[in-house]
Amino acid sequence: MAQKIDKITLNPDGTLSTIGFDVDNNNAIVNISETGSIIKWGVDLYKNVMENYAEKLENYVGRVEYYSTNDDAAFSGKIKYIGSTLITYYASYDGAEFKGKIKSIGSLNLEYFAAYNDVATSGKLKTIGENNVTYYPAYENEAIRGKLKTIGNTTLVYYGSFDDKAIKGKVKSIGSASFTYYSSFDRPEYQGRIKTGIQMQLINGIKFYAKN
Repeated sequence: MAQKIDKITLNPDGTLSTIGFDVDNNNAIVNISETGSIIKWGVDLYKNVMENYAEKLENYVGRVEYYSTNDDAAFSGKIKYIGSTLITYYASYDGAEFKGKIKSIGSLNLEYFAAYNDVATSGKLKTIGENNVTYYPAYENEAIRGKLKTIGNTTLVYYGSFDDKAIKGKVKSIGSASFTYYSSFDRPEYQGRIKTGIQMQLINGIKFYAKN
């Protein structure tokens, strides 16, 4: 199967939690960080079943292979295959800033911002296949700097540090989908939780999930 981005998950504070990729026809996915490390992987029991869900991964029982101790030290012991999907990594000779980061997931190539780029973006994903990735730079408002700004044709906007303390930094919109939250003037158990907006959004072919 051709690999693609399945889902981007945002933490309640607006930071990027994981980027998930389809790696097998049987609902197997791999979640990585914005800096190119595998966080978790397995079979998503709720994929294509529930529209608005918290992901639940179970063990994948198909083919799983790892790089051996004879391979480059930067990826020795790391996952090589999940099913028929090959995962490659940047090697030791690619330099300290890139070595060990995921280089490809199946047919998708991944590139990263170098250390000489903005400190808020250094080491983070720059491209995923044909999708360019950008982040809010270091000179931006402190509540949004370093957060995901665009992926492909989708733009993300956040509440700034001058907004209510219960909502500052939270995602305000993803493409045309907008979010509002209960403020610090609401009941304590509601403060900062989503008031309007659907947590799971399908935008430009990618699912976005905003944690509450």
